[in-house]
Amino acid sequence: MKTLFVLMAQYDAQVVIPLHKVCTDYFTHLTTNMFERKVMAGLIKIPITRMEASQKSAKGIHISDLSEYLDSQRAAAMKESQQLNSAPRRR
Repeated sequence: MKTLFVLMAQYDAQVVIPLHKVCTDYFTHLTTNMFERKVMAGLIKIPITRMEASQKSAKGIHISDLSEYLDSQRAAAMKESQQLNSAPRRR
């Protein structure tokens, strides 16, 4: 099943998911402020969408960006798993 379709169902087809919801669902170890700092520092590679230019503007993650991020994290995990499981075992 496609990640985007699952996210659409999870978030009732919202296009931009508020940061606090994304943190609650996928970054449970981070506060919203810490999540935002890590994104701005380039430690978490997902764009934050602002509703307008104001710094107090509502912020969120576009559903397509979240889908791509989750898929890329899965791909990285699968690659790591394959490398670990295909390495020759030493006795």
